[in-house]
Amino acid sequence: MTPLADLLVRRIRANGPITLADYMAECLLHPQYGYYATRDPFGAPGDFTTAPEISQMFGELLGLCLAQAWLDQGAPARFTLAELGPGRGTLMADVLRATKGVPGFHGAADVLMVEASATLRKRQRASLGDHPARWADHLPQGETPLYLLANEFFDALPIRQFTRQPQGWAETLIGIAQDRLSMGKSAAAPISLLDHRLADTKPGDVVELCPSAPALMESIARQIEAHGGVALILDYGDWTSRGDTFQALKAHQFADPLAEPGEADLTAHVDFAALAAPCKACAYTTQGQLLTALGIHPRAARIGQRLSGDALTQHNAATHRLTAPAEMGRLFKALAVYPSYAPKPPGIA
Repeated sequence: MTPLADLLVRRIRANGPITLADYMAECLLHPQYGYYATRDPFGAPGDFTTAPEISQMFGELLGLCLAQAWLDQGAPARFTLAELGPGRGTLMADVLRATKGVPGFHGAADVLMVEASATLRKRQRASLGDHPARWADHLPQGETPLYLLANEFFDALPIRQFTRQPQGWAETLIGIAQDRLSMGKSAAAPISLLDHRLADTKPGDVVELCPSAPALMESIARQIEAHGGVALILDYGDWTSRGDTFQALKAHQFADPLAEPGEADLTAHVDFAALAAPCKACAYTTQGQLLTALGIHPRAARIGQRLSGDALTQHNAATHRLTAPAEMGRLFKALAVYPSYAPKPPGIA
């Protein structure tokens, strides 16, 4: 039993079962035993690999998308260039490298990295080199244009999970069985937060809610509508949540999410309709469609001309992995948030 598992068992014995959201929050963010507080989980030596680690083209194209949107909105003299959950800092480093030739962009950008993990902050600082940046635990409400990236951020936010029953909704809870953590369900009851899902679900269907996402998206959308900017949110999920998508990853393999609390990454698919709800103007597409519209294939061909052998094979495989429908191209979706009075960002149909 991990130290965090022992702590959770004692807590549940004292106070009763906890929600899935409480469990995820403890496993991922506990200051002493939490997954993100204790390690760098990215890349081949870690537990999973994100798109920026697969190819530099991902960050380059998103960076140029933001830069063109900045130009289209009048090239404001000061703006916030933010990333939520920056991982190793690879995405922002690629963004900054790709946009250094855009006149005035770097001089106007106040780079903000929203990261709670001290371990990952150190890695991000190294990735950004000498480029000035600041860090925050949470995204502050600002009064400047906001150009924001969030890649595989919302999937790691804690969720609550409900199963529809004839009498209402039964919530998934974490309790104890035979001295070990175990999943169970609450008694069914009406849940006002899920009234809007009664029309498109039936008994037995599972729906997941992310309690912290609406307020964060409302803050992002409010700043962009008031002051300008663009948010590009990429993650795996669908327009509407349906089904049990709670999962654990360890060493690039699926794992039992209750087996080793604090030792595996916990995620759930993103409900993009819930993210879009507070936005006055937004557009939704797949990652593959977005990257294709932004020119990943011509870019890949140009890079490929300088490569040969294994390097070329790996480069072509990375392009395929990011865009192919059977790979990340369709599973991962993209939501662009922009002002209702401004043009859509490049690549957004």
